[in-house]
Amino acid sequence: MSKEKVLLAYSGGLDTSCILKWLLEQEYEVICFMADVGQTEDFAAAREKALRIGASDVVVKDMKDFFVEKFVWPAVQMGLIYEDRYLLGTSLARPCISKGLIDVAVQRGCSFISHGATGKGNDQIRFELSCYALNPSIRVLAPWRMDTFCQRFQGRSDLLEYAKRSNIPVSATPKAPWSMDANIMHISYESGILEDPSVAAPEEIYQLTQSPTRAPDTPSVAEIVFKAGLPVRVTELVSGRTMEKPLDILAFLNKAGGEHGVGRIDIVENRYIGLKSRGVYETPGVTILHCAHRDLEIYCLDREVLRVKKYLADRMADYVYNGYWYAPEAEYVRKCILESQKNVSGKVVVEMYKGNVMVTSRESINSVYNQELASMEVHGNFTPYSATGFIEINAVRLREHHRVFGTANMTKHFSRTDSDMKMF
Repeated sequence: MSKEKVLLAYSGGLDTSCILKWLLEQEYEVICFMADVGQTEDFAAAREKALRIGASDVVVKDMKDFFVEKFVWPAVQMGLIYEDRYLLGTSLARPCISKGLIDVAVQRGCSFISHGATGKGNDQIRFELSCYALNPSIRVLAPWRMDTFCQRFQGRSDLLEYAKRSNIPVSATPKAPWSMDANIMHISYESGILEDPSVAAPEEIYQLTQSPTRAPDTPSVAEIVFKAGLPVRVTELVSGRTMEKPLDILAFLNKAGGEHGVGRIDIVENRYIGLKSRGVYETPGVTILHCAHRDLEIYCLDREVLRVKKYLADRMADYVYNGYWYAPEAEYVRKCILESQKNVSGKVVVEMYKGNVMVTSRESINSVYNQELASMEVHGNFTPYSATGFIEINAVRLREHHRVFGTANMTKHFSRTDSDMKMF
């Protein structure tokens, strides 16, 4: 009787290498799948390693263009940022990788897919919801949620010992066992010493960016052109070098931002499953694009449209973070946001300097900014004394509140006492 086939989302790292070996011990035929989404990876070495462990085949799929054009660029266009800080680099990669997983699983006749995501994390949700949305009949093997696996392995230290006994080479060591996930958009770090939020991440952990303290003393300046909210061209103003392909744009901005320490964040975030987690992220290029796009949006969009769009972008960021990229609500909100972007076209000049991105100028034929109307030098078509009525109408409720309740004294609510200070 032939063995059932499992397609394993394989990275070549500690978890998935040990899972590959463990699945083979459970008498499955295992095909490994690797999605090239721009991570620095020796795919040939990873392939050789998987085959040596016992995989029947290894499929490496180049998904860089697909990832940037179908996931990263739409995220920039929609202005997605989770909890006002995280630009969703890992969250966006998961539905992209899931599409590759399902395509290969169907082609190779695999009954199962498997992954190395932990039972406490977000990725298990993102992978599985995406895969079920794309192919409802697929079955999932999630070792970190299976009793037989979890009874044998408590965590990374057990995996390291298992890898040693099984002659599986791994890069993680007991000295520096943090976990890393990389793609062309960002690198994320978690686990190990990073699990203690009071401990600063060591400088040697960073790979995409150098410390702002060591950044050049001269800023890098670039002009970014957007069409309907999408970046279509970037020009380095000093050299005049221009990039138009999405991959080239992102690679250039990653390099320029990385040299100036742009895009580092160290946060405690709310996982969908209900836990809080500490993560360290580097996202230089998309941080620059996000800042430029947000500036152009404010320049081009009506005030109330901008506020509604911001609300929808917050909802969409939640959907992406929580694994609902392919869900109907995400499709609906995406279409609504795209309507707001039809006039977000123009160019923005940005400076990258010692950890900061600064917009210095912007231009657009679609802007509702009226220089004469806004000028402090001429009245233009604005009638200043009309503001008197505007202020009077808006003061009605404040006067009525004072009539009933008296003067509001906000300061008394924020005074700090000696007992408050004992907390620190």
